[in-house]
Amino acid sequence: MIGETGRVGQEGRDGFTLRPATAADQQTIVEVIRQARINPQDLKWPNFIVAEKEQQIIGTGQIKTHGDGSRELASIAVRPAYQRQGVGRRICRVLIAREQGPLYLTCRSEMETYYVQFGFRAIGPEEMPPYYRRLRRIVRVITGLTFGRIKLSVMLREGDHQEGPWV
Repeated sequence: MIGETGRVGQEGRDGFTLRPATAADQQTIVEVIRQARINPQDLKWPNFIVAEKEQQIIGTGQIKTHGDGSRELASIAVRPAYQRQGVGRRICRVLIAREQGPLYLTCRSEMETYYVQFGFRAIGPEEMPPYYRRLRRIVRVITGLTFGRIKLSVMLREGDHQEGPWV
């Protein structure tokens, strides 16, 4: 289990634990991601940590490495009954604490303010690695087909940040 500090430990004060995902979690990870209606691509359980309460997975998160070497905080999802209870925040903090270099994420534009608390900032195409520039072009085509209802942001957290009080 991953405790409050992001290291192996005991259940947090909030009543749930974080732990590395196992092969047995793969189907549940896919279900949580689909329920959250976020990108269901590259859901490989070895990249994930899961939040668990009473032996049920209530949240997920992973770090993806793309072909261009960029790393992404991704698949942050919490089951609706457990949202706004610090589950996603703790998943983010633990995953971020393990990273030393730049870390990117893609989110719906209305979620930008949530990720600012972790040191992320929205970036333009000129700062994006090749993976995100390609993704941006694809999203622009898709949003054209959906009449612009989908608005995505790419965000960056620079490497070598001081660890916050959560680690």
